[in-house]
Amino acid sequence: MEDGKSTGPKAKWWSRPTPGRTTRTAPDEPSPVEDTAPAADPTAMAAAVADDGESRTTAPEAQPVDAPPLPPAAVPPARPMTPLHEPDQYSTPPYGGPGPWAPAPPVQRPVPTPAHGTPVPSQYAGTNGAGLPAPPAPTAPAPVQPAPASAAPAQPATGFAPPPHAPQPQQPQQAQHQSQSPAPSAQWLQYDPWGAPRQPLTNPGPPLGADTGRRKSRRGSLLIGAVLLALVAGGIGGGIGAYIERNGGLTRVELPQTGHSAGGRAPDSVAGIAASALPSVVTLHVTGATESGTGTGFVLDRSGHILTNNHVVAPAGRGGEITVTFSGGETARGEVVGKDSGYDLAVVKVTGVSGLKPLPLGNSDNVQVGDPVVAIGAPFDLSNTVTSGIISAKDRPITAGGEKGDGSDISYVDALQTDAPINPGNSGGPLVDTDAHVIGINSAIRAADSGASEEGGQAGSIGLGFAIPINQGKRVAEELINTGKATHPVIGVTLDMKYTGDGARVGSKGAAGKPAVTPGGPGAKAGIRPGDVITEVDGRRVHSGEELIVKIRAHRPGDHLDLTLTRGGKDLSISLTLGSASGT
Repeated sequence: MEDGKSTGPKAKWWSRPTPGRTTRTAPDEPSPVEDTAPAADPTAMAAAVADDGESRTTAPEAQPVDAPPLPPAAVPPARPMTPLHEPDQYSTPPYGGPGPWAPAPPVQRPVPTPAHGTPVPSQYAGTNGAGLPAPPAPTAPAPVQPAPASAAPAQPATGFAPPPHAPQPQQPQQAQHQSQSPAPSAQWLQYDPWGAPRQPLTNPGPPLGADTGRRKSRRGSLLIGAVLLALVAGGIGGGIGAYIERNGGLTRVELPQTGHSAGGRAPDSVAGIAASALPSVVTLHVTGATESGTGTGFVLDRSGHILTNNHVVAPAGRGGEITVTFSGGETARGEVVGKDSGYDLAVVKVTGVSGLKPLPLGNSDNVQVGDPVVAIGAPFDLSNTVTSGIISAKDRPITAGGEKGDGSDISYVDALQTDAPINPGNSGGPLVDTDAHVIGINSAIRAADSGASEEGGQAGSIGLGFAIPINQGKRVAEELINTGKATHPVIGVTLDMKYTGDGARVGSKGAAGKPAVTPGGPGAKAGIRPGDVITEVDGRRVHSGEELIVKIRAHRPGDHLDLTLTRGGKDLSISLTLGSASGT
């Protein structure tokens, strides 16, 4: 039991009898007609009596008085019914009940009337006036056929249960239509403002606190969305934090930079050539009694022989000191093995040094104008300096030296010209080709200010550098290593160095009163006479005495030469074999 109230179908009571009507129908649904109500269900009344031991009816939900009349619902044909008592024409309480023994109606709570046209959700019909669950509202009955005459007439609602021996009235057909939607007129009849407290009249959703599947689904979606948002925000925050920590903050400027590379370069590139040749290049620091200097050299063999220029080691003299510094920074003491001022070459040897890497020698006769070259040295004592350029010209007759004034320190070079930058300190360094093979020894430069600056220092390069061909350097180096001296090829004549005409003229007399043409020498044997002007050597034009010396020293002693000379306005051709003389 729930508070002593019946949970069965609610009994209906008439709000006011309607005079002039003698018959009633027993519909399954209250009629929407104003001021009328169906008879109470005897079965429900019996259930109410059996529940708490006393007869009690449940008041139906009142229809609003000021509501507009509802449209009449379709009512099936009713069976004629005879009331147990005659209607009270004076409307004696309880409103048409038959006599003073009729039970009083239950106390009704005031029902606030909603404003006209206010929609009321169907879920308010789930409770009765006391706030307890109520059975579903009856639905509009479907049309039924008239009952046969033998059927028992329906009993009018009197508020009393029929005697036990009385035949049971036919059950209404309400159960057959409980699943149907209620008629529009039943909406207000089912409204109970106390059934769901604190609910707005226009709230279309379920009551507060109701746990519906939709709300659960919505809460689950919100929870998943919140988790995803937290994960995304955490990832973004972590990325920003890592970036700030790695780059030193938001205000510090970090410029983009390429990462480290493997460092490999093509062997014929400048970087590849330098990487191959630098371990064989050395820097020479020479200190003498009155002067000092810096130059460059390169390793010839594993025995410690180093080739350089004569003018590099000249400041050491006889009691000077030479320090050899290798590309890796190691140093060793060096000694002069041999030198020759005519070729401007010298050989220095170091001892007690292991792991030397000789620099391969090329062939200067194979060099062509325009070939790329790389010069390596220590210009102005900046060791391991690499410059690049091309071969600008070949067979350039170059003379260098002459500071002594007697001509004993003058060198004659049939040089290779290059535009690779060469500066003081590059002297004696290698000029290498794309195979990192030595094709020349850097020896001289041509400066715009004749080799000296206004401050008295040495001038820099203007793109005119000269190197001794390695073929000539190889022969001289071998002689210096083997004998300590180099030999010079000669023709046995004395030249007039003051002659300004085209060609090299043989002098009228030699040094110290000796003849200009050495008796029994190569020139005398070929028929050269004093005053002859030599114009060609092996078909190449000669313009001066220095150029003739350069052309002859480019050969070895014993080589055969073809000369063209002018005598008395006539051109003559002669042949001779070069002789040999010791250098200084």
